[in-house]
Amino acid sequence: MGHRSICASCEKCGPGVPISFRDDVDRGHDRQMGYHGRAAAIRKKSTTTTLRAGAVLGVIMLGLTGCGGQRGESNDAASAEPTGCEITSDARLSIATGNTTGVYYTLGGALAEAISQQTDGKLKATAAETSASLQNIQQLVAGTHQVAFSLADTAADAVNGTASFSEKQPIAALARLYPNYTQVIARTDAGINSVADMRGKRVSTGAPNSGTEVIANRMLEAAGLGPGDVQTQRTELGKTVEGMKDGSIDALFWSGGLPTSGITDLIVSRRDQVKFIDVTDTLDKLKEINPIYEAGVIPASTYQTPADVSTVVVPNVLLVKDDMDGNTACVLTKTLFERKDDLVKANKAAEDIELQDARETSPVPLHPGAAKALDELGAAN
Repeated sequence: MGHRSICASCEKCGPGVPISFRDDVDRGHDRQMGYHGRAAAIRKKSTTTTLRAGAVLGVIMLGLTGCGGQRGESNDAASAEPTGCEITSDARLSIATGNTTGVYYTLGGALAEAISQQTDGKLKATAAETSASLQNIQQLVAGTHQVAFSLADTAADAVNGTASFSEKQPIAALARLYPNYTQVIARTDAGINSVADMRGKRVSTGAPNSGTEVIANRMLEAAGLGPGDVQTQRTELGKTVEGMKDGSIDALFWSGGLPTSGITDLIVSRRDQVKFIDVTDTLDKLKEINPIYEAGVIPASTYQTPADVSTVVVPNVLLVKDDMDGNTACVLTKTLFERKDDLVKANKAAEDIELQDARETSPVPLHPGAAKALDELGAAN
């Protein structure tokens, strides 16, 4: 396949899509390739990543997600059914994670390395920095990445074709992961003791197209605040933390595992100037949107706070396209659990990735290859 044209972004793929080769004008970006990188390396923002034609052609020849040699142009469900649980040909695989100060990024890098090692280098996996959940799903479907981390509420919106998604998205889950904790922090001089107190304040709702932004907007609405009631700042965690430090931001929302390095940095450096906010008064209205939201607790030991913090939690899921080759999906799922210790070394949030909970991905369907892997691993039905 020759490259027909080059683009940096488009309406379908959204912002942050790397420069990539288009399959052809008629098919557009539905078959965009994953991009090149060395095994287990964390790449820079996808907007600054350059593709090499050889790497693209390598993916084309191999069928990881219906974008390779088995292309899946007919979207034949049979290709998703596993015939085994091994990788027989060399291929490349890109994992969509999150920003550099979040858990997705850290675990994505560790998972990429584990995949490369588990397959003796046959799958050369790399992890890409992104804006996280919403953008991850958009770019997964577009073919930019083959695996994506996502919050379960955003993934549910995707399969149902609701909220940010105008139609149902062709995705499937490999497994349920660890829970994300909604971490809401305010400057002590901002006069904020609840989400409702954020009226008129400068509030970071997370990076554009992130899962944090989804839950932040839902919490603000649940507290009776509309778009014009808050000075919303759509910034990624690193810049948000700097804004909290210099006083240009009054409060932040963050949805992530425990601990999150950016939050640790903020708490350690500004311990007497910031505080956690209890957001559980929004839970009932959140559950009306999606029953997946639950009450949870951030232990005081996580960030050395004076007391535990009550909050709202939502699970994470690991996603692929629903037509991913079944054998590949099986290998990826087995790697996730058989190499869990490697992930825990990267971030303790991975301790909460439990085999017994792996199938709990509804309403996102479990990929047939993942189901085979979980059967062989002895996961609960």
